[in-house]
Amino acid sequence: MSVELVEVVRSGFRECVHRGSLIVLDPDGGVLVSLGEVHTPIYPRSSNKPMQAVALLRAGFVPRDSAELAIATASHEGETDHVEAVERVLSGAGFTEKDLRCPTDLPGNELARAEVLAAGRTPRSIYMNCSGKHAAMLAACAANGWDTDGYTDAGHPLQQLVTETILELTGDIEDTDLGIDGCGLPIVPVPLFNLARAYSRLATAETGTPERAVADAVREHPFLISGTGKDDLKLMRAVGGLLCKAGADGIHAGALPDGTSFAFKIDDGHERARLPLTAALLHRLGAGTAANAATFDSERLAVLSSAPVFGGGVRVGTVRAVPGVF
Repeated sequence: MSVELVEVVRSGFRECVHRGSLIVLDPDGGVLVSLGEVHTPIYPRSSNKPMQAVALLRAGFVPRDSAELAIATASHEGETDHVEAVERVLSGAGFTEKDLRCPTDLPGNELARAEVLAAGRTPRSIYMNCSGKHAAMLAACAANGWDTDGYTDAGHPLQQLVTETILELTGDIEDTDLGIDGCGLPIVPVPLFNLARAYSRLATAETGTPERAVADAVREHPFLISGTGKDDLKLMRAVGGLLCKAGADGIHAGALPDGTSFAFKIDDGHERARLPLTAALLHRLGAGTAANAATFDSERLAVLSSAPVFGGGVRVGTVRAVPGVF
């Protein structure tokens, strides 16, 4: 059964609460914190993207630099740097935007979206937050001579490899029925325990492996994998060496350089619960050992762990982890 993880306090009154499940593992895979249903499969949504990117590298995707690999893991905001990075991946493999099979969308970033609308432009596939992953999938197909029209189908050789890779990295889970993610690609259900374990494996992988390449690209380019003001950008700037990736509907997973890892799911899917919960959790982990504390900006994490609640244009409350929850 899920537990209370995040509360919203307005004017000293507990206005509402977000329930969910959460797991924290030590570098050896031992359980540090276990709350709720951590062994029940969930759809990790975009938290699966780093594992999907590992599969693309194994399939023959050859990014020209770490930025191209980062955009392959991104849930980007459709800002200029994001669009240009996706275009580079497409053109480098001989494709154009018309080859993408993700839905059309407007940029997620408010300013970028306003600029598109003010210019009279319409939604495009390249603005969709998963377009980098789709572009890299096209490149992997080209490297193998695979059909590109059906690259989103679960039976396609690329998607079969993606599923196999996720099952390998997460470990010890049954091959379950796939779902369909928001971008139209198959999605593999994974329990939170296994999701955290996969992030630990990525963060501590040996240099020269696809796993390490993906982890390093994400850590090097937190803006490219998210965007202005997004949770992952804020958190990776506050914690040196952190690898993390948000997923839609209240998912977050990540790992520290030593392999300490976490994953959680907010039951109601509300995005506002993610940042203060992760920041509070990381603040606790950073304070736990002297080795970890050196990589943490404690002041920044403290700010991030208390998101403001406004009334009349002034702060009147906070969104925060339930005191004592972990």
